[in-house]
Amino acid sequence: MRGNPSSNRKVLLLAAMALALVSAAQAAPKFKILHAFGKGSDGGGLWGSLVLDAEGNLYGTTSGGGGDGCNGSGCGTVFELSPHADGHWRETIIHRFDGTDGAYPMDGLAFDATGDLYGMGNQGFGTVFELFPGQGHWDIALLLDSGDQATLVLDQQGNLYGPFGGGEYSGGVISELVKADGWADEWLYSFCPKGGKCLDGAIPFAGVTWGPDGSLYGTTTSGGSGGYGVVFRLTPQQDGTWKETVLHSFPAFLHDGQKPYEGVVLDQAENVYGATAQGGSSTNCGVIFKLAPQANGKWKETILYNFPKVSRGCTANTLALDAQGNLWGTAQGGTSGNGVLFELTPQASGKWKYQVVHQFNGNDGSFPGAAVIFDGKGNLYGTTILGGAYGGGVAFELTP
Repeated sequence: MRGNPSSNRKVLLLAAMALALVSAAQAAPKFKILHAFGKGSDGGGLWGSLVLDAEGNLYGTTSGGGGDGCNGSGCGTVFELSPHADGHWRETIIHRFDGTDGAYPMDGLAFDATGDLYGMGNQGFGTVFELFPGQGHWDIALLLDSGDQATLVLDQQGNLYGPFGGGEYSGGVISELVKADGWADEWLYSFCPKGGKCLDGAIPFAGVTWGPDGSLYGTTTSGGSGGYGVVFRLTPQQDGTWKETVLHSFPAFLHDGQKPYEGVVLDQAENVYGATAQGGSSTNCGVIFKLAPQANGKWKETILYNFPKVSRGCTANTLALDAQGNLWGTAQGGTSGNGVLFELTPQASGKWKYQVVHQFNGNDGSFPGAAVIFDGKGNLYGTTILGGAYGGGVAFELTP
């Protein structure tokens, strides 16, 4: 006996809807807490991003905890998170700062080719340090008795680059820490040589990024023609000096961003992407921007996203590009005020689609303050400063 055609159509429609829901659920990225910080002396306050070694272990820093130093609150730690076959990650503290070797690290780490780790301490305990693995432990060496809040980058010879101190004119400086018989701090470029408005920019806060031709790209939080910071490029010259070029000054026009406290990333076409802390729409939550090189030597800015609602994010951190050319990042705000994880996807029309991938709720982390990273499989890893089971922040994973 044949069924009612109308009933059959309803059954087919319901089945199609069920399959669509299953497909959507399977496609949705999965968020997982790898470790919740703040319990006992394992530290808390993850201001910096994570870094992966060749075996898939994650390394990072906490700005507090780790011991009884620094007025009893702890001076911070460097930690390792190791994956296990059962899906859990084990935390190992590989160094506890005590104030004599630096304190309060608030930035990410960098690996050299031999597996040594480099980072910086902050807040009056400024140091550049190196951690190298020994037999069942890690040893520390202090390379420079000054430091800032920035993740360092290395060249092929193992020299370190980043913002170190005020420079020649007290407007900030990008330096190279040269690995020789000792470590020598060489200034590559000192900002604001003519004083006044500092048209070349002033006060670099974030780390720098390598370009394909050996140039360094970065941002300053003030200076420029508008007084609200610049995006710059430093290009090495044959005589050993470095030439600065201002790619963009904020604000260049109405609704542009202001005060880029974060670093930049480059795609294969040498387009530059970044975010500002202020400006943009009426929310004053900043913008996400793209700078594209032009045939005439100038750079064209495009605003990819102008945060219209705090519930969808506000004040983005340094961005990251995945293998498909999508931009990922974290920002403050969100529906509960604990921050968001977002993705920006380029469209055929030339515009970019913004979507919130995860809303932090406090229990799974709060106040993400750093860039995310990817492993070779496309899994994403990041940190939060606060929240989690013990209030000290979390390290998290997002799997596609």
